[in-house]
Amino acid sequence: MSDELRDKVAIVTGGANGIGRAICELFVEEGARVVIADIDDETASEVADRLGETTSFLHTDVSDAVGVQSAIDHAQAHFGALHVMVNNAGISGSSRRLMQDDLRDFDRVIAIDLYGVMVGTQRAARAMSRGGSIINITSIAGITPGPGFSTYRAAKAAVIHFSRCAAIELGELGVRVNVIAPGNIATAINASLYDTGAVARRLQPLHRSGDTRDIANAALFLASERAAQVTGTLIPVDGGTSAGPPPIKWDDVKAGPDSTGPK
Repeated sequence: MSDELRDKVAIVTGGANGIGRAICELFVEEGARVVIADIDDETASEVADRLGETTSFLHTDVSDAVGVQSAIDHAQAHFGALHVMVNNAGISGSSRRLMQDDLRDFDRVIAIDLYGVMVGTQRAARAMSRGGSIINITSIAGITPGPGFSTYRAAKAAVIHFSRCAAIELGELGVRVNVIAPGNIATAINASLYDTGAVARRLQPLHRSGDTRDIANAALFLASERAAQVTGTLIPVDGGTSAGPPPIKWDDVKAGPDSTGPK
């Protein structure tokens, strides 16, 4: 522990589970006081109790602007300030392919994954009178196209563009806005959808499985003074997936008569 966030106050939305919880844990390790803003009351309370008196929990639905403002007011009242805002809360929505998707979950996905980030950024910036760091969590699904999850992909892509626009507007206030794009990270949400290890081996240049701590480490950098000159930046934490797939092992490919690959 290096106390990189000593005397800093942070809010982490969706902080009870997965990536959010890992960020809360690391921030506390590094000296921050953290408000866990989540709708999972039981789990969030357990995490806050375990992390101790430097952590507080407030029930927060990020799709409700009043609720987001309450979390910010709570941070200021309970810990005296707000220096770091991590807009992490999100849902995946339907995995249905476009032609079969009735878009019934469109409003809810947009409300949480995009509106929640927008209002969280706005309200946090208003509270950061002496500058601060806003970290918005997107996904590699917002960078690279693919089948299914159309609303989710659209919302996550919008988070990136919005965050860059916000970075331009908020720079004059000394508020930095950056984005982290996790990819192939083992969490409860995606564990039910696919084998992250198998996907990593097939799609990542780096043949290691990422975990939530990898995202937390990126968030720590962006929250700290090490990133004092960094704003409007997108950091994929995906083992290189968004850069491109690993090299084809031609020995494993059965070349057909029209193959242009190595023989």
